[in-house]
Amino acid sequence: MNVDNYSIDLETDIKFLKGVGPRRAKILNLNNIYNVEDIIRYYPRKYLDRTNIKKISDLIIGEQAVIFGKVKSFSLKRTKKSKYFQLNISDNSGILSCIWFHGVSWIYEKFKVGDNIALFGKIEFYKGLRINHPEFDIIDDLEDPINTGRIIPMYASNQQLKNVGLDSRGIRKLIINAFNSIDKEILDFFNNDLIKQQGLMVLNKALYLIHNPRNNDDIKNALYRLKFDEHFFLQLLMALNKKKIEISKGEVFEYLGDYTKQMYKNLNFNLTNAQIKVLKQIRLDLCSGKPMNRLIQGDVGCGKTIVAALVSAIIVSDKKQVAIMAPTEILAEQHYNSFCNEFKNTSINCKLLISNINKTDKNILYEELKLGNIDIIIGTHALIQDSVQFKKLSLIIIDEQHRFGVEQRKKIIEKGTNPHILAMTATPIPRTLAFTIHGDMEISWIDELPKNRTPIQTIVADNNDIKNIYEKMKSEMNKGHYCYVVYPIIEESEKLNLKDATTAFENLDKNVFKDYKVGFMHGKLDKEEKNKLMKDFLNGKVQCLVSTTVIEVGIDNKNATIMVIENAERFGLTQLHQLRGRVGRGKLQSYCYLINRNKSEIAFKRLKIMESTSDGFVISDEDLKLRGPGDFFGTKQHGFIKSKIINFSQDYEIINRSRKKAFEIIDEDSKLSLSKNSLIKLEFLKNYKEMLEFINIG
Repeated sequence: MNVDNYSIDLETDIKFLKGVGPRRAKILNLNNIYNVEDIIRYYPRKYLDRTNIKKISDLIIGEQAVIFGKVKSFSLKRTKKSKYFQLNISDNSGILSCIWFHGVSWIYEKFKVGDNIALFGKIEFYKGLRINHPEFDIIDDLEDPINTGRIIPMYASNQQLKNVGLDSRGIRKLIINAFNSIDKEILDFFNNDLIKQQGLMVLNKALYLIHNPRNNDDIKNALYRLKFDEHFFLQLLMALNKKKIEISKGEVFEYLGDYTKQMYKNLNFNLTNAQIKVLKQIRLDLCSGKPMNRLIQGDVGCGKTIVAALVSAIIVSDKKQVAIMAPTEILAEQHYNSFCNEFKNTSINCKLLISNINKTDKNILYEELKLGNIDIIIGTHALIQDSVQFKKLSLIIIDEQHRFGVEQRKKIIEKGTNPHILAMTATPIPRTLAFTIHGDMEISWIDELPKNRTPIQTIVADNNDIKNIYEKMKSEMNKGHYCYVVYPIIEESEKLNLKDATTAFENLDKNVFKDYKVGFMHGKLDKEEKNKLMKDFLNGKVQCLVSTTVIEVGIDNKNATIMVIENAERFGLTQLHQLRGRVGRGKLQSYCYLINRNKSEIAFKRLKIMESTSDGFVISDEDLKLRGPGDFFGTKQHGFIKSKIINFSQDYEIINRSRKKAFEIIDEDSKLSLSKNSLIKLEFLKNYKEMLEFINIG
């Protein structure tokens, strides 16, 4: 087949695109590029503006500039106190030095003499012109007519792609080939009225200009259109889910019931205003005649569990059943103990279902549950097994629900008939992301901590502070308090050069804390070993728990007062906040030490955010900006966010506009059956068809 004369469309297999062929196609497939549309939607990660390039001889001290040149030399320099990396480039008009002061080991392998390089940064003068920590890209031939005198899109390219000649330049050529080969204009799924109303660029033009911008306005307008599309279809899914809930019938629970009144009277503390507000919102849901679908967000220790217990009592008072699903056995057991304590003066029958219960006891539990003799069942994903059946399941509470896949949530929900759903999370989710991930749910925020909590003191420290921190830990353990030391990895990794948990445990156990009881918790322990270690830590047989991040959620030791997090720069801010929440759970003054082993300025600034605030929502906003939505809490692995270009920390206006339009369309045409919505329906089904069966999963 002569691919030069071959007419293609968006669905054409990528191997038939000029410049691809079977070998490259195989590598492109591994990178989720299967057809021509996929390569056209392989958007640039950033741009180089070659329309305003400065020669080195024309640079002005203090200005920011783009410079292109060739690498002349580079070396690692040492001073008495530190080391730095210096790169020298030339453009035939002069020499410019580039300096990196921190974290220099990673950059040494990046360059070779003769590389063409694009630089951007602020011009300074010290023994000659230089830029400190410039942005840079290794680029193509400086004289290539395709790539000079214009704004150049730069594409992500891993080693697989580079091995078959598909670096940024190679990908750029394939995209040019695709646009030159498509024999008709790309059809827009939005009609002219919607495009005009929302001020959007037409799709065909947006897709072309995102790769071939003439100026910054082209980039801005094309980005807006393509971001709008992605947000719109996510919100369309949310709107369909919400519409389904609105037309479904849910059980009505109008009265508090005796159990709830009794529990409320027996509370030895006052509920916060935030807890009371959320309980009122839930009461309205339970009285509405529609299935509740609500998410409670609240920081560690804000009192979500007592809210869940009070709501469960309402359901049980009406002789219906409640299922509570937690992501780990530790957390399930913690909830079970909390619920049993709250219900100790009632006749509510609450049971625990986890994997280490013996077969005989499980069979008895299954039978009692099916007969309706168990009011509340608390467990892990063991609850979704086929053998678990209910007489009348009316409320499902899912804790840290983002840790469950959509299939698991679907299975537990199918065990009832339009049950009420209450999800809870101690992982603070930024509002922009919450409206996308949970846009079909009503969202409640418990943004107030109980008044008896003493704020945790958070300190960013380095290796020079370790001895003093260890002395502080000894002092706390001498008072009968407990400590954690958390590491990002289990075994030593030369590549990452991180402090590892195994070596550290041996040192702490045999040397630093040889007069204290030290335990080691990690993911390779079996369940019995973990459970025993947890009990030992709670009852005083272990005073210092060395651990990996398996303790992030679920351990509640009110006498734990020190959390030390090694290589804290390796963690996301939200994860650091979760780990910090393992201390300060009682009235004792508690401390969290963030050990920064990376001397980079960026790492230090990130960790300083933790020092400056204990507000999980502020932290989550910063975390989202730094990490992006896919890594924020595992949405990538759940296959939910189908995003190539959106940025939740910057797209608040687009989210609001696309959400409003999506909900407006579904309110008017819930089945997308009107002719004006027919192309929207086709595009939606192409990308989200597999998600329709999971509608109403929270």
